[in-house]
Amino acid sequence: TVPGGFPGGRTRRIRMATTTLYGLPTCDTCRKARRWLERFHVEHEFVDYRANPVPAATLKQWAAALGGWEQLVNKSSTTWRQLLPQRKDPGPGSDPEWTLLLKEYPALIRRPVVVLTDGAVSVGFTDNAFKRLFPR
Repeated sequence: TVPGGFPGGRTRRIRMATTTLYGLPTCDTCRKARRWLERFHVEHEFVDYRANPVPAATLKQWAAALGGWEQLVNKSSTTWRQLLPQRKDPGPGSDPEWTLLLKEYPALIRRPVVVLTDGAVSVGFTDNAFKRLFPR
């Protein structure tokens, strides 16, 4: 495990061919991350996970790589606050419930999710964290 420098985030290796940024095109944080990658000439692919839903197995991989579902779910979002209380706590061993929740409400996934070419998975964006993630 390699620290990614993101709030509450961890990283783990998952093999990918190119750096992939998963998020929503209307998300300000995703737009900042994409601009940063373009400014520093980091080759990447952007995946809108609302238009191209992430498979349950991939969500489960991300959660495991980041240290659990708590690291992948954005609990400060309006969507989270509007959920019924029983939906907010599927439990630690409830992968099917978590994946169903994230498939139903993709905006609950912390943004952006970054999968590096070497397979490291991280969430969130800050200038300093991306400088560590993509050293020049």
